[in-house]
Amino acid sequence: MTMSVVDEAITSRMSVRAFTPQGVPRELMEHILQVASRAPSGTNCQPWKVYVLQGRSRDTLVEQVCAAHDAMRADPALAAVYTEEYDYYPQKWVSPYIDRRRENGWGLYGLVGIGKGDKDKMHAQHQRNYCFFDAPVGLMFTIDRVMGRGSLVDYGAFLQNIMVAARGHGLHTCPQAAWNGFSKIVLPHIGAGPDEMLVCGMALGYADTSAPVNGFHTPRVPVQDFTTWLD
Repeated sequence: MTMSVVDEAITSRMSVRAFTPQGVPRELMEHILQVASRAPSGTNCQPWKVYVLQGRSRDTLVEQVCAAHDAMRADPALAAVYTEEYDYYPQKWVSPYIDRRRENGWGLYGLVGIGKGDKDKMHAQHQRNYCFFDAPVGLMFTIDRVMGRGSLVDYGAFLQNIMVAARGHGLHTCPQAAWNGFSKIVLPHIGAGPDEMLVCGMALGYADTSAPVNGFHTPRVPVQDFTTWLD
């Protein structure tokens, strides 16, 4: 193995938002998850729990959450029912993060033909999350609520391992915090225990290379912008 292979898997990873219906064999999924489990975790706690949804289990969840998402749009008061269990995003946005967020959002919307104020198209595009962007495999990740913040750091390493390992086998992914607000639907559906908290979801499959949305590639700031060298 050469380092260029690892670099290629990392740099070719992107959030794919359109997948083909081509299935992913269970044996391959098991292999990817086994490889990903080599992620480091504090005192080797390995805090991750994974639920793999395919076929009927996937489709039923999609139907339920899409219906809830539509209902919430019709009745904004339902936003108080569908809430996240932890703050994924800051309560108050500041620069440079709000600037990057806006650049990301309008860059994506511009590519798929959504203009400012086009609420119908925005809703439809956001709902694509709850279809796993048509990926045949949906993943849900939970953690025991008793665990601390450090375990979420560990979880990030595990999730990245899944995405990079998937790339090594020609697959693509899209990590999705969008599911978090619908944990009251997701957790019972997947059979999670009462002490589990939803961390995020993820779409996994083969990218639809003909879809314009997959032409969206987010920029990265250069190393000198986020690094301080101390001699």
